[in-house]
Amino acid sequence: MTALDEYARLESGGLWRPSPEEQRKNVVLSFGNATLVIADTAGRPLTHWSLPAVQRLNPTIRPALYSPDPDATETLEIEDDLMIDALERIQAAVRKSRGPAVRLRLLTWGIGLAGLAAAAWVWLPPAMMAQTASVVPEGKRSEIGARLLGHLQGITGQTCRNPLGVSALGTLQSKVAIGDEPFQVVVAQGEMAAPAVLPGRIIVLPARVIADADTPEVVAGHIIAAAASSEDFPPLERLLNIAGLRETFRLLTTGDVPEVVLQQHAQHIVDHAAPLSDTPTLAAAFEGAQVPLTPWAFSLDPTGATVSDLFDADWATGIGADSLLTDGSWVSLQGICQS
Repeated sequence: MTALDEYARLESGGLWRPSPEEQRKNVVLSFGNATLVIADTAGRPLTHWSLPAVQRLNPTIRPALYSPDPDATETLEIEDDLMIDALERIQAAVRKSRGPAVRLRLLTWGIGLAGLAAAAWVWLPPAMMAQTASVVPEGKRSEIGARLLGHLQGITGQTCRNPLGVSALGTLQSKVAIGDEPFQVVVAQGEMAAPAVLPGRIIVLPARVIADADTPEVVAGHIIAAAASSEDFPPLERLLNIAGLRETFRLLTTGDVPEVVLQQHAQHIVDHAAPLSDTPTLAAAFEGAQVPLTPWAFSLDPTGATVSDLFDADWATGIGADSLLTDGSWVSLQGICQS
């Protein structure tokens, strides 16, 4: 989604209505990683909308009125011409990426991809899938991840968006940052087999992870484990492994993943837990984030019988970890799925 790069630092005001029964609120808008970020006037995130899913409700009228999807009750009113134009350009880029002439519009992939595709065809499929995933530009990964998130929401319901809960989640996320590039963390209302990482560095936590947690360290642990494991099991590569060789070759040569493939993969994510990294890798990630490993390990197996290796590897054994959230923020996080 190359149009996004031009507007990476663009901000504007807007009027956000969480539901038809609530008053409109003054908000600040900015672009995140494949999302439109809606924050209060103090800069605290209130919610985020998947950019490919954003729809304009009044195409020829100003101020422009948007919603995050056809069934959403949220609306956003924007008067700033530059922000409206930016959203229009990004929406146009999304439409073009799905159009029949997509082969002619993906020059940024370079002529070298054709040669790579020809050579890759004779490799073993796993090698081809790994190589394909490695050459996909970050903007395309973000677009695929945002579209996949939209399909996930079609199965699990809208991501949880209680403003206080979203703010608390942002605080927790900032304290357990993994790697140089930040992850975007969202909470799914419906059931999922386990937390999942989508292309574009999007972590999806099932609501039960928060509901069942006794402390913020447990929720932080799920974020850390998912982020760390995504390095060993890259989300786009997993998608291609499941989709098969045909779809891998399609992505390599056209730069696109069909909606039906994303829909099927969304269902797979809901039904199957993603693999976790080995114990030394997880232990190093938890130590790097300065979060104890044992609370998260107990959430996997309350008996401790199958996670004893995690207990033994905990860097913080016998050490009292500092609180990640205040009591008030922890209560807010636990209520993130409350309307």
